[in-house]
Amino acid sequence: MGRKPQLFGTDGLRGVAGEYPLDPATVFRLGVAIGSALRRRTTRATPQLLLGQDTRESSPWIADALTAGLESAGVRVTQAGVLTTPGIAILTRQQGFDAGAVVSASHNPYNDNGIKVLAADGMKPREDYELEIEHELAKAQSLAIQPSDLANVGGARRASSQAEALRAEYIAWLRRLAPHPLNGMRLVMDCANGAACEIAPKLVESLGMRVRSLHASPNGRNINQECGSLHPEGMARATAIEEADLGVAFDGDADRAIFATREGRILNGDFVLYLAAVSRQQRGALPNHLVVGTLMTNLALERALAMHSISLKRTAVGDKFVLEEMLRSGAEVGGEPSGHVIFSNLSLAGDGLVTLLEVLRLMVESGESLGQLAAGLKLFPQTIRNLRVLEQPPMETLPGVSRAIEDCRRAIGARGRVVVRYSGTEPLVRVMVEGEDAGQVDACAQRIVAAIEASLGAQAAEWR
Repeated sequence: MGRKPQLFGTDGLRGVAGEYPLDPATVFRLGVAIGSALRRRTTRATPQLLLGQDTRESSPWIADALTAGLESAGVRVTQAGVLTTPGIAILTRQQGFDAGAVVSASHNPYNDNGIKVLAADGMKPREDYELEIEHELAKAQSLAIQPSDLANVGGARRASSQAEALRAEYIAWLRRLAPHPLNGMRLVMDCANGAACEIAPKLVESLGMRVRSLHASPNGRNINQECGSLHPEGMARATAIEEADLGVAFDGDADRAIFATREGRILNGDFVLYLAAVSRQQRGALPNHLVVGTLMTNLALERALAMHSISLKRTAVGDKFVLEEMLRSGAEVGGEPSGHVIFSNLSLAGDGLVTLLEVLRLMVESGESLGQLAAGLKLFPQTIRNLRVLEQPPMETLPGVSRAIEDCRRAIGARGRVVVRYSGTEPLVRVMVEGEDAGQVDACAQRIVAAIEASLGAQAAEWR
């Protein structure tokens, strides 16, 4: 097996803002490294890169430091200001940029941040591209940084004059995907105090919908704080109280969307896959009768799809792996329970706003409520426990953990699944158990958690 990137996880580089590798000097050097790698991948004399950011208090200075490094490597940077990750992906491809980048840590808390690099087609880069950037970063460690190199870091730079036009173009692109009519439909929308706060309300209001926006007042520290796709309960309650047609909650960079029915029932990404796939299958518009999910996709979805002669192919967790398999197998619908959903005939990025428009399309075309559409899928009980860890030793090197996992798999059998894995974006080990018997599911999850805590000792602590 070839060498894997060390700094880049399944969704870019992440860390604590201000600490390595997200300290100003390293971010500057990372800009130099990205620029050096990019120059070898384009024939343009001056490569063009589009840069966006979310609403964290650290995002402006990280964007400035990254821009300074990129520019020192001969790259022309267009700063789009606050814009969603999928928005940058679409605009990078449509506007002919050589690359894109987003300063964001997605659903993480505000003190974290990250840098996502995008190729010219708007897709997350392949591992060889990431390895090349890391190689260039290692070379740049000897680079002497002058005070003038970082003079603009901390807010002196501003989004380019093109920023407003770029955001308008993204909204216009989304509008072209919208179903009609939507006039008068009522929507509760949780923007997670993130990158969707300005764009999402503008979009749905321009379509004639009546919207109540929640958590749309970012202050730099409240992104994802007890809100958004990780905490959709408040959105669901508001949807029921308002008797809105549906509710939706995004995450910090709006590549995820979690929904709620008029009655306040929360529907995750598995429900979106079910609704979209069945609708397309019935119209003869589901290529290869195939949907792509991940190891975390609920077994009940797999069985429900099979009743409609639809196959489910699973990948490792991460929307980049989902997209790779979709392109390989020719599937047009894929995603994760977390709300990352990809419609590859519309966009090669998971886009919460595109997902919202597709759900609205299903409602408009069927004439049914979201609750009625979702009635055909009942997910198996599923427990997910997260434990923060300092190290990530292979599970097979922890005999007590391996034994607990195998015992639980034998107990549940074909009626459920056990998945234990390390997160690709956070220092967590995730324990997922699902099955038909909720009591057995909880008991198995607790046994595995206890084994991990016993094996890793003080390293492991439950994280919520």
